[in-house]
Amino acid sequence: MAVPPTRIGLAGLAVMGQNLALNIAEKGFPISVYNRTTSKVDETVERAKKEGNLPVYGFHDPESFVNSIQKPRVIIMLVKAGAPVDQTIKTLSAYLEKGDCIVDGGNEWYENTERREKAVSENGFLYLGMGVSGGEEGARNGPSMMPGGSYEAYKNIEDILLKVAAQVRDSGPCVTYIGKGGSGNFVKMVHNGIEYGDMQLIAEAYDVLKSVGKLSNEELHGVFTEWNKGELESFLVEITADIFGIKDDKGDGHLVDKVLDKTGMKGTGKWTVQQAAELSVPSPTIESSLDARFLSGLKDERVEAAKVFKEGGFGDVLTDQTVDKKQLIDDVRKALYASKICSYAQGMNLIRAKSMEKGWGLKLGELARIWKGGCIIRAIFLDRIKQAYDRNAELANLLVDPEFAKEIIERQSAWRRVVCLSINSGISTPGMSASLAYFDSYRRERLPANLVQAQRDYFGAHTYERTDVEGSFHTEWFKIARQTKSNM
Repeated sequence: MAVPPTRIGLAGLAVMGQNLALNIAEKGFPISVYNRTTSKVDETVERAKKEGNLPVYGFHDPESFVNSIQKPRVIIMLVKAGAPVDQTIKTLSAYLEKGDCIVDGGNEWYENTERREKAVSENGFLYLGMGVSGGEEGARNGPSMMPGGSYEAYKNIEDILLKVAAQVRDSGPCVTYIGKGGSGNFVKMVHNGIEYGDMQLIAEAYDVLKSVGKLSNEELHGVFTEWNKGELESFLVEITADIFGIKDDKGDGHLVDKVLDKTGMKGTGKWTVQQAAELSVPSPTIESSLDARFLSGLKDERVEAAKVFKEGGFGDVLTDQTVDKKQLIDDVRKALYASKICSYAQGMNLIRAKSMEKGWGLKLGELARIWKGGCIIRAIFLDRIKQAYDRNAELANLLVDPEFAKEIIERQSAWRRVVCLSINSGISTPGMSASLAYFDSYRRERLPANLVQAQRDYFGAHTYERTDVEGSFHTEWFKIARQTKSNM
C-alpha cells in the first residue's frame, strides 16, 4: 500500500527520537522515521500502533525515507553529537533537494552547528540547530525547544513545533525562534549549565537537612513536597520529593540511600564553564557544580581520605550540635532560593555576553518564558525572571532587579546561617557558598582587587589605574621597597 507523503521525517530512534516522533504523530502530523539499526524502526512503528494507531511510517533505507516526505522536506536528526551527526547529514544529503531542511535536535557544540549550516547551504539546504529539553517524558508529551539557525527553516517547521512543545497556560508554547547561527545550541548548553547548578544546590540542601538536621527520608519527602507548593515549585524539586518516597525493591530502606555517590555527565556543563571563562563572565555557582561532579568521581580516593581523617578525629559530620529542625528547614529553603537566583543570574549574563559578541540579539525574557514548561529547569520562578526582563530589558544582573533584590535581602541572614552551619559541621556546600560569595562580591563597591593589580604591576609591570587621576600608571615598587628597607 502506497503511503501518501508525510509531513516530516525523523532520523535517530533512541529514546528521545522515538518519543519525539510519537509526540509529532499524536499532534496530527504524519511522520517518516529512519534509523541505521533497522530493529529500532520496527520498534517505533510498533509503539505507534499500541499508543493509538499514530501515523508513524518506518523506513529501512535512507533513500525511501527521504523520498517519503513532502517537499520542501524537513528532517529532524536525533543522533549522538559529533561525528554521528556529520555521518547522518552525509547519508541524507545524497537524496535531498534544494530547499530541504535538516534539524539537529541533539546537544551539539554551537560552532559545529554553524559549520554545518554553512556547509549544507552550499548545496542549497537549510539548517537548524535545535536544543530539546525535558528528557524522554518531555519529548513524548511536550518539551521546551530552542531552534536557532536559518529563519526560513524555522518557518517551515513552526506549525509543528508550536503544537509539539510544552503548553503553558498564560504564556503559550515553550518554543520560539532563538536567533541566527548556533544560538539555539548555545542557549540549550547554558540551560544545562543552570541545570547543573540547580541540581547541586538541591543536593546540598538535602545534605544539610540529612547530615546536620538528621531528617529521615520520610521527613525529606514531606519537606520537598511542601517546598514544591511555594516559591521553589519546580520540576527538580518535585522529582526530588518523589525520589525520597521510593523504597528499595532489592532490599530494605529507601532506594536513594543505595545509589552510588558518583555523578555522570554528558559535557554541556563543562562547555558552559569553558564559555564563561572565555567570555570573562563570573559563573561560580555553575563552576562549583561541575567541580562537585568531578569530586564525586574520585570515589575510591574519598574512601581512603575518609579513613585518614577519621583517625584524626574527623567523622562524617564534625559537630553533633542540636539544631532546631523547623528553623533549619526554613533557613535551608531560603538559602536554596537565594542561591538559585545567583545561578540563573550567571546563566543569563553568559547568554547575553555571547549574544552581544555574536550579534544574535537574544531576548532573555523570552528564554525565561520558553523554559517555564517542558524543560528540566522549569519552575514557577521563571515567571519572575521574565517579569524582571519585561521591566528592564537592559537589566545588568537579576540581583539588582528591585523584586529579586528585595527577596535576597529578606533571605540573606538565613543563607549565611546555613553556610556557616555547614562549614562548622564539615559539610561542603560549594554551590551555596559560591552563590553567597558571588552576591557579596557583586554588591560591594570596593573589592581587594586593588592589591592584586598592585602585585601584578610589582612583578610584571602590568600598570594600574588610579581612583583619583585618569590614565595608566606604573610604579617601581621593588626599587622603592628596597630603598625603604635600606633606610630602616
